[in-house]
Amino acid sequence: MDNFPFLNIYNSVAVPFENIPLLDISRFRKEVIEYVEAGARIVSLFGFRRKDNSVLLIAVIAQDQTGVLSLAASECGNTYKSLTPDCPQAHWFEREIAEQFGIHPEGHPWLKPVRFHLPFGAEKNKQKQHQGEKEMLPGVTDFFEVEGEEVHEVAVGPVHAGIIEPGHFRFQCHGEKVLHLEISLGYQHRGIEQVIPGGPDKRTIHYMETLAGDTSVGHASAYCHAVEALAGCNISARAQTLRAVALELERLANHTGDLGALSGDIGYLPTASYCGRLRGDFLNMTALLCGSRFGRGFIRPGGTAFDTDEALVSELLKRLERATEETAGAVNLLWETATVVGRFEETGKLERETCEALGIVGVPARASGIVRDVRFDFPYGYFRFSQIPVSTWGSGDVFARAYVRWLEIQRSADFIRQELKTMPDEKVKTSIGKLSSDSLVVSLVEGWRGEICHVGITDENGRFSRYKIVDPSFHNWFGLAMAMRNEEISDFPLCNKSFNLSYCGHDL
Repeated sequence: MDNFPFLNIYNSVAVPFENIPLLDISRFRKEVIEYVEAGARIVSLFGFRRKDNSVLLIAVIAQDQTGVLSLAASECGNTYKSLTPDCPQAHWFEREIAEQFGIHPEGHPWLKPVRFHLPFGAEKNKQKQHQGEKEMLPGVTDFFEVEGEEVHEVAVGPVHAGIIEPGHFRFQCHGEKVLHLEISLGYQHRGIEQVIPGGPDKRTIHYMETLAGDTSVGHASAYCHAVEALAGCNISARAQTLRAVALELERLANHTGDLGALSGDIGYLPTASYCGRLRGDFLNMTALLCGSRFGRGFIRPGGTAFDTDEALVSELLKRLERATEETAGAVNLLWETATVVGRFEETGKLERETCEALGIVGVPARASGIVRDVRFDFPYGYFRFSQIPVSTWGSGDVFARAYVRWLEIQRSADFIRQELKTMPDEKVKTSIGKLSSDSLVVSLVEGWRGEICHVGITDENGRFSRYKIVDPSFHNWFGLAMAMRNEEISDFPLCNKSFNLSYCGHDL
């Protein structure tokens, strides 16, 4: 792809903003589409309001095979020809841009709010500018309808049974068969992206750790990589190792919890009961590192806030051996039980071609046979020196998404076991200087759900003028909707759990 006019950069490497090619909108559209047709994918597509109030569209394209990220920008005015009809990966991004900046992608097939908020900047003048307008409410919008005799509609949520975040699911069914599912979110919108410009400050890291609470280590890591790249700071190998260990412990806890929850959804209680407890054991290992079961307060710009000693490492390894042995006992029951396998197989199938078209990431992509993992494709931190094999399965169903989790549990445990024994003896924290001015950095991390993307843009004073976050759930919610087509509606809880996407991580 040498002939493409985009700027090629690497993960967590800052570049001057002026180096990003500024294309006219027609060429920008054409090049993004051709990149994707050639096998690349959209990591992020977002708006950036400049000081003169004009809005740039900025595209970050991932070339997984070469480990290169390609960037370009375009000034589009108030409207432009939508990319979505020719590039389905762009559909959710374009809806977000329209909502945040009031820019109309002409020809978008289903343009409607993503999070149901006023455009950026309008909130401050809400009373003055929007007097007389009705307040937008999440889920209050038109939904796709299927017409026909015996076709009926089922609305689920936003309030759900149990401890589940709010989201609305609108099914079009014929009998028990789902013809179409539309997912409406926005109930968790907190405006995090709007409060980061002007930083970083003492609050910023806490926004990162809580924007998707079960991915505190993943998002804090992506943020710290971005800040360190902009500051030109190198952190010690020991700190990188501890960060990688914390990231894999986060993966172990959530994957184990998910396997237990999948078991619970089909009424297979032995694994459900054991995994519920074992998830807590892995969370407690993270608490050993920093005092927080979710790893909050551990990852900090410049390294880690806590170090380990021989006694703590010994205790971690002892707990890891016990927990992984018991997890193997509980999880292998799933594969040895015909009724469980029969319930998982051929349920909620997501074809590889659909994954490729939508730009699906994380476990659902690897469960459809795609070798896509940031730790392997765009290695960062300690993963540049010690890699974890990518775990895949080809069937694309609930079984595949469960089995990939089990493979990753084993490989993450092996990684932690190996790295804890060979950590170099260095300090774990380095001072961070001022961020470079008028620069941009793209930071990718493979969280337990999949690819986390943070894009930081600084102003002339080295402060954030835009900070764009893409949680893996942003890519994957539509994958869940596609996996439900032609499924029994009673399979929705099982399919939903096999994706286990974040509502708050989407509603930034």
